[in-house]
Amino acid sequence: MSVGGCEGGIPTVLERILHTTREEVARRQRELPIEQLESVGEAPTARCSLHAALAEPGIAVIAEFKRRSPSAGTLRQRPEVAELVGAYERGGAAAVSILTEGPHFDGSLEDLREARAACALPVLRKDFIVDAYQLHEARAAGADAVLLIVAALEEPALLALHEQASELGLEVLVEVHDQAELARANELGARLIGINNRDLRDFSVDVERTFALLEGVPEGVAVVSESGIATAAQLRRLEERGVQAVLVGETLMRSPDPETALRTLKSFRDTTAHL
Repeated sequence: MSVGGCEGGIPTVLERILHTTREEVARRQRELPIEQLESVGEAPTARCSLHAALAEPGIAVIAEFKRRSPSAGTLRQRPEVAELVGAYERGGAAAVSILTEGPHFDGSLEDLREARAACALPVLRKDFIVDAYQLHEARAAGADAVLLIVAALEEPALLALHEQASELGLEVLVEVHDQAELARANELGARLIGINNRDLRDFSVDVERTFALLEGVPEGVAVVSESGIATAAQLRRLEERGVQAVLVGETLMRSPDPETALRTLKSFRDTTAHL
């Protein structure tokens, strides 16, 4: 299986990111071997689970902090982690996602540490995880959960990383974007499945992808719709179809008032209550 897919010999966006990620992980391992990483200090105590946070009544929002993206460029001038994460918590987020990839998204593990210190919500490390070293990094930095992208991992690596994350006390959001990837997530026994509406080969977005894949998700598995979520109407439609959560990043990062923007996204439930 060709990870990420490569058409006409031209690397996809995902393949370019994965190549850089492997180089960066190798560099960090040389600078701080895993034995030293494990002995740096006791990892922060895990928070309440991400799965439990998403099981609360109504569609939940995982609010994301990310500085930039390859498709959209810089999302906010001089963003402050504590300020944004605090706004997300006050606005009603169920959890926060911190994008820690550096070369393409300007993220870092320090962003995750700051987020952990600034809020009481479950914290998801959003990155392109290809090595168990990154799981140990996530745990040491205070993450409660990590993202595993099916399109980025061959079968043995996906299974191994999923098991290793569990052994470290990390929950896993398993990300898919087509039927074949969903089948792999189901075989894995994933309890949290993220349906990415963004195609990581070319970064195009289609929110209908979530609806197309929903029927293939087993009962009892929590579904998170990722990318392209910008309106309360979208949340209403997703909730009506049984989606447990959405992951929202760019809409909130671009807003001059992220707390109000998040409340506005969730406002359809208030409107429904008065009908």
